[in-house]
Amino acid sequence: MFRFLIRRVLGALVILLIISAVTFFLFYAIPRDPARMACGKVCPDDLLAQVRANLGIADPMPVQYWHWLEGIFVGRDYTGVGHCNAPCLGYSFANNQPVFETLKGDIPTTISLAIGAAFFFLIIGIGTGMVAAVKQGTFLDKAASSFSLIGSSMQIYFVGYIAMFLLVSQLHLLDQPSYTPFTDSPVAWASGLLLPWLVLSIIFTANYTRMTRSQLVEQLSEDYVRTARAKGLSRRSVFFRFAWRGAMGPIVTIFGIDMGTLIGGAIITESTFSIQGLGLRAVRAVTDSDLPMLLGLTMIAAAGIVFANIIVDAVYALIDPRIRLA
Repeated sequence: MFRFLIRRVLGALVILLIISAVTFFLFYAIPRDPARMACGKVCPDDLLAQVRANLGIADPMPVQYWHWLEGIFVGRDYTGVGHCNAPCLGYSFANNQPVFETLKGDIPTTISLAIGAAFFFLIIGIGTGMVAAVKQGTFLDKAASSFSLIGSSMQIYFVGYIAMFLLVSQLHLLDQPSYTPFTDSPVAWASGLLLPWLVLSIIFTANYTRMTRSQLVEQLSEDYVRTARAKGLSRRSVFFRFAWRGAMGPIVTIFGIDMGTLIGGAIITESTFSIQGLGLRAVRAVTDSDLPMLLGLTMIAAAGIVFANIIVDAVYALIDPRIRLA
């Protein structure tokens, strides 16, 4: 198992290196004047000259990439700005702050949003899918399928505003969405994010309900499950020891992709509820033409997806030991 994880981690580092190289060249080679884009919308001539010097625009593109990559491990000095401590993902000239120092305050918000939403959509989605599979063809199965279709067609920005109007403004059942660090007040942290968790989990819940039902129905019709029943094992034992374990693989795989995407930034959810996380930061970076910030956000999103898949591989290997030999 340890060797399996080492191979996956080394593979993930190579993937991140390739992503960083491709992203850097796309961001700094294709634009006609990357320094002006990195400087932001409002950029005086003296600041533009300083940005060009700091980015090393006159150097060949591989040299520019090497300096940027070097800054991640040892930091980097910027003329007229100072030293950017490692991990230095660049310097945002639009808000006069190192990129990672800015994003460091947004990461806990996005992670909190992702973890809370995942808790709800896993519990509700998988639970509903299990009931639908066991009660296949009954009213409960049809109701769960209908709920899945309706939920997957919902849009977060529509549900979010309706939920805030009804549950916050009118009925006063939930607090206004906000983020409070967990270390400051766990109660305020949960109450401020409860509504975004519920809204964000609606679409994912529908997907997991549908997937769990289809996987369990398929597993329950397999020969080894029918053999286990013929040998006299109880229905509960057959369901959890055989069918459920066989259905877990695809669900775990999709969960890793979803978690990586959420950690990369739940853009629509954060924008809807005005919660400052990586998603809302990405929207503002695009609006301000903040190229270094966009590059840093891209790398953090990529790292979230890649390492979420490492965790998925580890869980998958525990479920199915044959995966460790791959």
